[in-house]
This record gives sequence, structure tokens and C-alpha cells, in this order.
Amino acid sequence: MLNPFSYAFHEDPYPTYKALRDTDPCHHNQELGFWALTRYADVLEASRDWETFSSADGPMIEKIDRRYFELLPMMIALDPPRHDQLRSLVSRVFTPRRIGGLEESVRVIAAKYLDELEEAGGGDFVGSFSSLLPMDVIFTLLGVPESDRRELRRLADVGLERDDNDPGVPRRATEASAKSTAYWYERAAMLRANRGDDFISHLIDADLTDAEVAGFCGLIGAAGTETVTKLLANACVLLARHPDQRAMLVEDASLIPGAVEETLRYWPPSQYQGRTATRDVTKHGRTIPAGDRVIVVTGAANRDERAYRDPDRYDITRDDGQQHISLGHGIHFCLGAALARLEGRVGVEEFLRRFPDYTVDEPNLVRVHMSNVHGFEHVPFTT
Repeated sequence: MLNPFSYAFHEDPYPTYKALRDTDPCHHNQELGFWALTRYADVLEASRDWETFSSADGPMIEKIDRRYFELLPMMIALDPPRHDQLRSLVSRVFTPRRIGGLEESVRVIAAKYLDELEEAGGGDFVGSFSSLLPMDVIFTLLGVPESDRRELRRLADVGLERDDNDPGVPRRATEASAKSTAYWYERAAMLRANRGDDFISHLIDADLTDAEVAGFCGLIGAAGTETVTKLLANACVLLARHPDQRAMLVEDASLIPGAVEETLRYWPPSQYQGRTATRDVTKHGRTIPAGDRVIVVTGAANRDERAYRDPDRYDITRDDGQQHISLGHGIHFCLGAALARLEGRVGVEEFLRRFPDYTVDEPNLVRVHMSNVHGFEHVPFTT
């Protein structure tokens, strides 16, 4: 039985994923009221077919009141044509050229935090590095003052928190999301009256409303930081558990982009994406009724032996000819994928340059308690 609210916070979900792929690929959780697609081909098809699998109720396992997305429009919770209109506007500003020009600043930010860890002889990889690097990159891009950054990051974390065996959204998460939303609205209104050369001002100039600006900033501020935080921490733990793979990266840094992709495949930060069936649809002999909640389980699809050779092996030189789908597919392919890959590559490069022989304190690893996010809250390590 797939239940993200009970075991996935603490244990390895992949044995359950495999069992479902093999015996129940269109799994129905009657207690929590959702269906789960776990095979690569099914997840890929559902990700493409937005007309059948709508994003309008949000990306979580829970249905979110659509009025919330009227207040805070987010591309991740929109279908065409509105999705396409908003993405087109944002893409005028969030360009590959602009992202490509960030590498030097990303490296400077990474070096600042890693210098402190190097001087200390280790520490908490997440608290002192992987949570701070994407925070500073994203919030610098958005023009957020340094004095506001840690609180915004805290609100993003709390907004994603969930409790064991409870499919509801905790009150603290709702309150944190409301505070974050209010912040982005206030910032958009302030910059509309006093334009600058910051990213938000450019969004306003691209004809986004304050609601659309706040929605995009809330999305990229949370998803952008969470994805890279978990990606880097997952890489840190996996490379410690696979010293042969780490040694290859220390010897040849040109392999690091492949290691980033393999880490995304092996332990994707986003384990699933929520959808709603817009019509009755039959998969593997079972019919999902219109209106039912569906989750496309990226974490399971990326380990499907039908798509990958020896999928449970962590291999930074993997060449299956099959692209992982950890950053989405179809109309919801991650707009910040290039930035996440840039931060992931630079973060691993700079970390291994200083800590080629680090050791992770496995007994004291702590996983996050979040709905669809897979990763670590604390990763203590020493040199």
C-alpha cells in the first residue's frame, strides 16, 4: 500500500514502488482517495496528456481549493491555455542566456559557505551549505534583501511540511504559505511603484499582474530552493555510500554533470506530481473515474526496469539512452531546470574540491517530513 504520509518520510520507498510496478501499476489507495501510476511509460504518457490528467488542483496528493490558485496563480497548477500564456510571459525574462550568466556568482556563493565548513572540519551539509546556496541564488535573482531571506526560506520549508499518517495540511503549513504569499504581493506592489533592474521588475514589465508575479516568485522561491537543497544533499549521501563513484568524480570533474543527472534519476527530489482525472480512463484493466485524484510517481518511474538497465544501481556513467523525468515532462517541464543543473554541478564541484574524502555520519541522518519531497533535513559530515 502506497502511503506517502506514513513510511516515505523515514524509509526507502523503492521496494514498495517496485512491488506496485510489478503487480499493481494502477494502484488505488481507497483510504486516502488517490490512484498511483508507477511505470515509466504510464508516468510519461500522463505527464504529456494534460487534457486527461489536469494540474488544476495542484501538484500535491491533496486537492487544493482552486480559489487559492486564483489568488496565487502558479504555472504548476494551471492547464492550457492559461498555463501557456503565463509561461510565455515568464519565459521572456527567465531565459537560458540569463541563467547561463549566473555561473560565476553561483560559484562565489558556494565557495563562501564551503570555506566556513572547511575551516570547521565539516558540519551539517544541509544547514550550512545545500539549503543556503540555492536560497541565495534564487533570492538574489529575485532581488530579495538579505535580511528577509532566511525567514522566507523557513516559510517555504514549513509550507511543505506534513505529519505522519495525516493526509491533511497542518495549520502551521497553511499559515506559513499565507505569510509567504503576503510577502510576494507586498514586494510586487512596491516594485511596481519603484521599478529597478531586478527580476521582479522585469516580470512586471513583461505584463504580469501582481498576482502572477507573486505566484511565480512563490513557486520559484520554494521549488527552486527545495529541489537543489535535496539534490545536493542526496548527492552527498549517495557519493559517500558509493566511494568508487566519488573517486571517479575527484579524478575527473567532467563526469560531474552525469553524476547530477544520475542523482536526479536515482533519488528525485520530487517523488510524485498530483493530477486530477478529467474523464474516465482505463489503465492496466482498472478504470480511474473522472474527478479522482491521481499521482504520477516519478520516483517509481525512474527505477522502472522496463526503461533502465539495472535501475537500482547508482551509476554516474549511466547511458541507457533514456532521459529521466525528475524535472517533469511535457508542458510542466521545470522552467528552472537549467538553473538547478547549474547549481548542482557547481555545488558538487566545489564540495569535492575541498572534501574529496569526507565521511557522512549515517546514524544521524534526518529525512524531511514533506508531502512529495524526498531528501534530508540534516546530513552531518566530517573530513
